[in-house]
Amino acid sequence: MKWITRERPKIDRIACPWLIKNFVDKEAEFIYVPASQVLEKADKIKAIPFDIPDVEFSHHDDKCTFDYIIEKYKITDAAILAMAPIVRGADTDRHDIASQASGLWAISAGLAYNTKDDYKLLEKGMMIYDALYSWAKHLQKEKHTQNPVDHLFIDVFNKFINQKAAQKKTPDWVKELKEIIQDQIDTNLSLTDISKSLDINPSYLSREFSKHFNNLSFGKYIRKLRIEKAIELIKAGSYSLTEVAYLTGFSDQSHFTRIFKQHTGKNPSTYKKELAKSKAGTKG
Repeated sequence: MKWITRERPKIDRIACPWLIKNFVDKEAEFIYVPASQVLEKADKIKAIPFDIPDVEFSHHDDKCTFDYIIEKYKITDAAILAMAPIVRGADTDRHDIASQASGLWAISAGLAYNTKDDYKLLEKGMMIYDALYSWAKHLQKEKHTQNPVDHLFIDVFNKFINQKAAQKKTPDWVKELKEIIQDQIDTNLSLTDISKSLDINPSYLSREFSKHFNNLSFGKYIRKLRIEKAIELIKAGSYSLTEVAYLTGFSDQSHFTRIFKQHTGKNPSTYKKELAKSKAGTKG
């Protein structure tokens, strides 16, 4: 069977092919294409799309596609079940749910950076999951060192790392996303495009967004920032309302007026006039 997904894989889009090849379909063929072409190509070549929004084989709730395949095909292998939270943690940027998740992410990101061909990347990535499976099946209780003093040092170090991780409430992608939004607030921002630049699953990003952005959806947060910027430009007094609408990324004047009134209770023209009167009164 053919399986198709987004190009430039990191975690799920390599882990899932490994899982499918080893536990679902040994003859499976995997195809990587630009995100916008996945569904069209899938229909044309009769392939199963995976790890994209709004398809069966994708993220569901807090689980990643790797989890879904395990549940779908009722895979009960103990080593696979041990790998699942590691893959999930690395793929969803929740490194707290498995101590190995951050290492898997680091290795996968570095491998993708060094390997530009997706199919060579898949070939190399398969070796990572072969190794992870062997560890999960045979080596989980093995330690790098057997010296008791070294063990004590490692335990103290791990406790320190875990404490630091617990204190870190804001994921790195949130900081990066805030910078992207600030830099491109006047452009036609798309959650799908942003998720590609951050290399985060769009469904996960959509679901997690409000937790880190004032309990607002992506669209509402963007509109809030644009109105705040519009107010600053109106107060500056150097721009017409048409220019303000353009500089804050609104598609047309009527859309700008409607959203502005929703946020301030006033039309932009009324707000501008009242501001001018207030300034004149202050001077008087």
